[in-house]
Amino acid sequence: MGCCKSKCGSGLTDEQKKVLEAIANSDEPLSTKEIAGATGLTSNQVSCRIRSLKSKGYVESPARCKYAVTTDGKAALKEGA
Repeated sequence: MGCCKSKCGSGLTDEQKKVLEAIANSDEPLSTKEIAGATGLTSNQVSCRIRSLKSKGYVESPARCKYAVTTDGKAALKEGA
């Protein structure tokens, strides 16, 4: 528990940005395993980053265990947050 507590500030960590970019570059929602493959992170690391991104409103889950970027998430990527 609390795997990413120290990194839940207002900006994006490099790993959160990688995860968000991988999701944003897909035409359809991705699973944790697919995101892990695209980013080189482990599934556990991806799950942790997704929790943080969801709490910020940057990622949503339109289907069970699938993730998509939100409008706010796209804006955060453009800002280079």
